[in-house]
Amino acid sequence: MSELNARALTVEQLNTYIKDFLSASPLLSNVTVKGELSNVRVYGGSGHIYFTLKDENSAIAGTMFGGAGKLKFKPENGMKVICSGRVAVFVRDGQYRLYADAIEPDGIGSLYIAFEQLKAKLSADGLFAPEHKKRIPKIPFSIGIITAPGGAAVRDMINVTRRRFPAAKLYLYPSLVQGPSAPAQLINAVKTLDNSGICDVIIIGRGGGSAEDLWCFNDEGLARTVFDCKTPIISAVGHETDFTICDFVADLRAPTPSAAAELAVPDVRELKKQFGNVQKRIDQNLIAKTTFLRQRLLTLSQRPVLQSPKGYFDERRMVLAREEERLYSAFTTRIEREKMKLFAQNEKLKSLNPLSVLGRGFSVAFGGDGKAIRSVSELPAGTEFELMLADGKTKAVSK
Repeated sequence: MSELNARALTVEQLNTYIKDFLSASPLLSNVTVKGELSNVRVYGGSGHIYFTLKDENSAIAGTMFGGAGKLKFKPENGMKVICSGRVAVFVRDGQYRLYADAIEPDGIGSLYIAFEQLKAKLSADGLFAPEHKKRIPKIPFSIGIITAPGGAAVRDMINVTRRRFPAAKLYLYPSLVQGPSAPAQLINAVKTLDNSGICDVIIIGRGGGSAEDLWCFNDEGLARTVFDCKTPIISAVGHETDFTICDFVADLRAPTPSAAAELAVPDVRELKKQFGNVQKRIDQNLIAKTTFLRQRLLTLSQRPVLQSPKGYFDERRMVLAREEERLYSAFTTRIEREKMKLFAQNEKLKSLNPLSVLGRGFSVAFGGDGKAIRSVSELPAGTEFELMLADGKTKAVSK
C-alpha cells in the first residue's frame, strides 16, 4: 500500500472533520447574518422552513426546524431578514448551511409583519366587509362582557353602563386577555355567550398594553369566531391608538372599554328627554286631530240632509219615480218592438205554409197511409180517402 493511499480519508471522514472544525468555531456556532430570503419552502407537517439567504454577491442555504410554529410572521421571498443560529455541515451532502434558531425582519418588527399578513388574508376573505357588519341594538337590555375579571377595564364598563342605563343586565364572562392561552379562552367565551342567546350585544376587550400584551386579539381563530358570531360584537382593545384584528372583524370598534360601554347603551337621561319630546308630539297631534274631526262633524251636521231628512228623502223619491217611469217606458217600447218583429215573422211563416192555400177554397186529399194524393190514378173507384179543407177534414169515396 502506497504512502498516499495510507493517508487518504474517506469522504465521510473529511465532511465529519469539516463539521467538527466549524462547530468548534465560536463565531460560527452563534452567528447572526442578514440578507434577503429566496427559495422559501415551508413543510406543513413538520413546520420546517428551508430557504436561501443572499445578498448582492453571495448566498447560503438555510434551515429553521419547526420554524412555522415559532415565527409570528410568514417568511416570504424577497423579505429582508436577520437570522441567528449556527453554521454546520451536513455530512451526507458535504454542504454547509445556516441552521437558524430565530429569524427577525430587518428594519421592521415581526409582530407588525404578522399583523399585516393576517390583516391582508382576512380582508381578502371578506371578514372586514361592511355588508357583514351587524347593527348594534339601540336599547340593549342584556350585555355580555368578555375581559379579565379583575382589571380596570371591566370596572370602567360596569360603572359607565350603570350610570347611563341601569336597566341593562350585565353578564361577565371572565377570560385571559394576555398570553398564549388567551385566544382559546376568548374563543370559548364568544361561542358560549353567543349560543346562550341571553345577550343583545357582546363587548370583548381589555385595557392598554404593549403590542405583545394585546397580541392574543390578533389570533386568526378568534377573528373567525367573532365573524361567525350571530350576536353583535363591540371590540374595545387597548387605547384609542391601538388596533387589532379583532377590531376590524367586530361589528363596531370602540377606542377604549369605557367608550364601548357608552356605545353599547343609551343615556337614560337622553331617553327620558326623547320620550318627553315624543309625548309632546303625540299630544299635539292628538289635539290637532281631535279639533279637525270636531270641525268636520260640525260641518256635516249643518248639511241639509241632516237638517231636514224628510226633504232629502222626498227628493230621492222623485228621482226614483222618474227612473221608474223611464224604465216602464223603455220596457213598453221594447215589448211593442218585439211584438212587431214577432208578427212579421209569423206572417212570413204563414206565407211559406203549404196548407195556407186552403183558406182560398182549395183542399188536399190524403190516402189511408196519411200521405197526400197527387194523382187520380192513386184513387181507384171505391177508394176511401180524406179531404182536408180550411175548417177541418171529411171522408170521401172515389168513383
